[in-house]
Amino acid sequence: MCTIVSRLDIVQIFCDGDDFCKQWENLWQQVPQLPSTKGERRSTSRMHLSEVMTIANAFHGSGYKTFKEFYTLHVLQSWRGAFPNLVSYTRFVELMPWCLMLLCCFLHTRTGEITGISFIDSTPIDVCHNCRSHAHKVFKGLVKWGKNSVGWHFGFKLHLIINDKGELLAFKLTPANVDDRKPVPDMTKDLIGKLFGDRGYISQKLFEELYKRGLELVTKSKKKMKNRLVKLIDKILLRKRAVIESVNDHLKNMCQIEHSRHRSVFNFLVNLMAGLAAYTYLPKKPSIDIYPKDLPALPPAVF
Repeated sequence: MCTIVSRLDIVQIFCDGDDFCKQWENLWQQVPQLPSTKGERRSTSRMHLSEVMTIANAFHGSGYKTFKEFYTLHVLQSWRGAFPNLVSYTRFVELMPWCLMLLCCFLHTRTGEITGISFIDSTPIDVCHNCRSHAHKVFKGLVKWGKNSVGWHFGFKLHLIINDKGELLAFKLTPANVDDRKPVPDMTKDLIGKLFGDRGYISQKLFEELYKRGLELVTKSKKKMKNRLVKLIDKILLRKRAVIESVNDHLKNMCQIEHSRHRSVFNFLVNLMAGLAAYTYLPKKPSIDIYPKDLPALPPAVF
């Protein structure tokens, strides 16, 4: 059987995750948990949460199509030296929800730098095939029907903001029927500069709200809208907006954040957070290359 080489640096992922978990544990030991009684003993698993996080992240760069195949054929057979306290596949699946909060917090430490150039887009996260939506029960009450340029889909919608280097700046998960413009104010609280989006983000009210905070929303105009003056640099960067669609493609096809085999809401969220975290460790991310060769050649008026 051929050996699948991981796209990620597993050692780096473990070291970063372990350092983060140690800092979190120091705080956790000082805070009483609910329900809490005097002299209560806190039970721990044989596997450390940092190990669970590392294996969950590693799956999304392994090339395996299913986590069960990755864990049983690769982790249990090849990684016992690195993880001496490995548990069975069934037990590991039970442990995964316990690292959800840590993964969420850890992912926020992996966001990129604010460069002044940001791109925003959303992508559907289907939870099942459309023909099985009437019988779907795992996410009952949490998912909705949504429609985009491709067609109808049943599930969630992942909203992303990246910088020009392809690094994640912000993300948010909503039901599929949520308007793309609704989560933008919360996602852009710390951003400045220019934010480029498609026509789905056109809104005068949203533009004014962001502009007051030092963030300019730039979108293409609709056919029925009046012509307006747009700086040349903005036109160039609008054409580069496809970079975020490449990021969505990497997340779905390389990091496998989407599949229809989830049997638990918590494990779905762990899969999503781990996939996003794994993306931040990719050695090569989609990015735009306009520095420094092109910008100095442009006259100051275009800015």
